[in-house]
Amino acid sequence: MGDLESPSCIFCAIVHGEAEASIPYADDRVVVIMDLGAITPGHLLVIPRMHAVGLEDLDEETSAHVWRIGHRMGRALRRSGLRCEGVNIFLADGEAAFQEVFHFHLHVFPRFVGDAFRIEANWGTRDRSLLDREAEAVQFGLAALGFPEMETGGRSEPLT
Repeated sequence: MGDLESPSCIFCAIVHGEAEASIPYADDRVVVIMDLGAITPGHLLVIPRMHAVGLEDLDEETSAHVWRIGHRMGRALRRSGLRCEGVNIFLADGEAAFQEVFHFHLHVFPRFVGDAFRIEANWGTRDRSLLDREAEAVQFGLAALGFPEMETGGRSEPLT
């Protein structure tokens, strides 16, 4: 579980009113701020008031609330009058995932044709046997967290 605050954390300073921020929404569990380094105008960060570095440090109830508010902010962006033809909700958990501020936060930002944001990757199709092995590895991770096995087994059935 995360600490209540970290003295060197800019997001903790914002949450406690010790640093400037433009705040369109706040409640008892989260503060939403405008991102100073915005990808597009309207880029928001949903920040839990409790200091948690990443997913491993954040309780599921707080995490669910962050995502709920992220959903609400995405809907608000579409109605805001800002240029918004789509919305990305983005989590960077850990340095390898491009997290730069080590206080859990959810990015919510408007998208439009021609904006500068890109995700580049090798989007090739993976072999089913590899996907099945990876599904088993995830199931092992779930078991390590204390979650029971799925009732339907490891392979997914085609949707009809």
